[in-house]
Amino acid sequence: MRRYGSALLLVLVGAAVLRISLLSDLYLRYVQAGLRPYLVVSGVVLVGLGVLAAVVRRDRESYDDEHAEGHEHAHPHHGPRVAWLLALPALALLLFPPPALGSYSAGREAAEVAAQGVGSFPALPAGDPVELTLAQFSSRAMYDSGRSLKGRTVRMTGFVTHGDDGTWYLTRLLVSCCAADATTSKVEIRGAESRDAPPVDTWVTVTGTWHPKGKLGTDAAWPPVLDAATVRTVRQPADPYEQR
Repeated sequence: MRRYGSALLLVLVGAAVLRISLLSDLYLRYVQAGLRPYLVVSGVVLVGLGVLAAVVRRDRESYDDEHAEGHEHAHPHHGPRVAWLLALPALALLLFPPPALGSYSAGREAAEVAAQGVGSFPALPAGDPVELTLAQFSSRAMYDSGRSLKGRTVRMTGFVTHGDDGTWYLTRLLVSCCAADATTSKVEIRGAESRDAPPVDTWVTVTGTWHPKGKLGTDAAWPPVLDAATVRTVRQPADPYEQR
């Protein structure tokens, strides 16, 4: 088995990549949807290289055995056994894919106000409730001089994080490329329907109205506030991240 160690590692890594990208939507926990074709191609190439390496190794050993008669047989050199530890991450990804980032990652990021000036935003679509991402709601709540959220009912989906004194937030992580560059967008939830905070990391859809807070474009306006009319538990979406 040790003779084919490098080939086996290539196949394991390739199979793990294909497991999360070709055979499921698990890759969305780590990267954007647009990167799926590249992951699939990478997985196929790694598996192909592993199979090719195994075939070349077998043929080389057969050739060496045929020409070893009458000569001192040299023992093949094997790499250190510790190299097999490289198989553990691949096996973990293949058998137990890590979950998407959640409340722990969101809690590590301090409040940050985007370098964005106050100005007007395009009108919201007609009809209530209007579906918004947390990033869209936050931008309008903090920077929209036209107050386009005023009097409108909005609906957003995210996971629950807890603050101090019973405060809880609807939270979502935003990514540009992959989970490694994730930043946090969150909205404080108030109102009669928010008194009993759901457990941390529970996914919920909240419907409600904007609660103005602080001066636009200042730290006092962050995080924005929503007065909840309904809070409904939902399943985690296939793509748990919002895109920038």
